[in-house]
Amino acid sequence: MFQNKSSKLITFLVAGVLLLALPLFAQSFGNGPVRIIDLALLYVLLALGLNIVVGYAGLLDLGYVAFYAVGAYLFALLSSPHLAENFENIAASFPQGLHLPLLVTIVLAACLAGLFGVLLGAPTLKLRGDYLAIVTLGFGEIIRVFLNNMEYPLNITNGPRGIGQIDGVRFLGFEFSQNHEFFGFTVNSVSMYYYLFLALVIGSVVICYRLENSRIGRAWMAIREDEIAAKAMGINTRNMKLLAFGMGATFGGVSGSMFGAFQGFVSPESFSLQESVMIVAMVVLGGIGHIPGVILGALLLAALPEVLRYVAGPLQEMTDGRLDAAILRQLLIALAMIVIMLLRPRGLWPSPEHGKSRPQPADGKSAANAAPAA
Repeated sequence: MFQNKSSKLITFLVAGVLLLALPLFAQSFGNGPVRIIDLALLYVLLALGLNIVVGYAGLLDLGYVAFYAVGAYLFALLSSPHLAENFENIAASFPQGLHLPLLVTIVLAACLAGLFGVLLGAPTLKLRGDYLAIVTLGFGEIIRVFLNNMEYPLNITNGPRGIGQIDGVRFLGFEFSQNHEFFGFTVNSVSMYYYLFLALVIGSVVICYRLENSRIGRAWMAIREDEIAAKAMGINTRNMKLLAFGMGATFGGVSGSMFGAFQGFVSPESFSLQESVMIVAMVVLGGIGHIPGVILGALLLAALPEVLRYVAGPLQEMTDGRLDAAILRQLLIALAMIVIMLLRPRGLWPSPEHGKSRPQPADGKSAANAAPAA
């Protein structure tokens, strides 16, 4: 046992050192690779939140990107001069905009996204499967349409033009949007965001593991396997479903707020149906309900489109430009997903099977009865 613990500790230490050194190595090739890794970590955060709804509670949610959008736009409104430029009352008190502290903004984004999650879950309590997917898909499109049109008569979202001039992350006087030097190493701003996103992902993984092994997590899994049996055992399925929607949405709100700070600009184009489908694919391809598999699926699908840029370009040249590189890249992504699901139908890293009966001895006696005989 002591040897197992020591080997796990060594594994965690090696993984920690590699994760800390990764952006320092990647930034030697420019800011592009580090930005890809940063966005991949945000998708990991989104996938972990959706895994609570889809993987634990078994509720198919195709509108999860709506909570991502809510968090991003709330951060944009509270950390940019947009409200001061369009509302006289706010301009009188805050001429340069609200610019609330980071922790306050993150908490508000998580709470608002969680509230939207509960509002989505409330009318869908009696729906399952395809019907639930259609309702959640409609909810995601409603949010995107609202963001596109909430420009008149009150300019709240600035419509399809989006909101810019968003503050970067500033915490305890520390600017993440600037380069810093530590122990002789120059750390670029994109690498600073990497460490922030990595800390959020690690915290989210700890929360998800605690939830999975808690009474709440086991109640969600009971609902996923058989809702009628779970209700017969005394589980309040209504409250548990609402809690799953709300808890999963908070992850989307936090990720959205970090996306707004990282990009410095948000618009409805970033929260299309395709994004929501991609997040669901991350959970399914990685392994539904298994945290390491979800992380693996999110990292692969987030990085795959960028990697395929180097494949689509030469293929486009071979066809004398008759094939559009963007369309070809989407085709390659779809083919990759089809191949993965054919070869690994339970995901790349599926969760271990639970509920297996204890293996019986060769003579047919139970393990308890066989022990005294030995």
